Amino acid sequence: MAENKTNILFVCHGNICRSPMAEFIFKALIRARGLENRYYVESAAVSDEELGNSIYPPAKRCLTQHGVPFDTNRTARQITPADYKRFDLIICMDRSNLNLLKYIIPSDPEGKVRLLMSYTGHTRDVADPWYTGNFEQTFNDISTACNTMLLK
Repeated sequence: MAENKTNILFVCHGNICRSPMAEFIFKALIRARGLENRYYVESAAVSDEELGNSIYPPAKRCLTQHGVPFDTNRTARQITPADYKRFDLIICMDRSNLNLLKYIIPSDPEGKVRLLMSYTGHTRDVADPWYTGNFEQTFNDISTACNTMLLK
């Protein structure tokens, strides 16, 4: 965490597919633009189902196919109430994540919590590839939204 950076936490259900994809896509985008000194990025889950597990292998393959580096030692963690203070933005992948987040962080007085696709002007969710199997579509949605976030 850094005081002079924008601290961003990407959130999905288990922190093994969408949110780590968003974490590493965003890190690759800021690295490519030389903006590492402006952002600090992590990801987390709203559930405890996958705690300690690595990124899901198909998500790793998708990132690799697109040339997006990721930390092979990274494991899933659950968001905590303290994360609200630590992060400037808490970006959820879907409405279910938003609803479950309320059990951990009951209120958002500073307006930090947002849906990822809202940055693209859409109100839709980023589909969970754990269920759809379509990691490419998820990658494209996340990439588009992350690029748009950097332009705002």
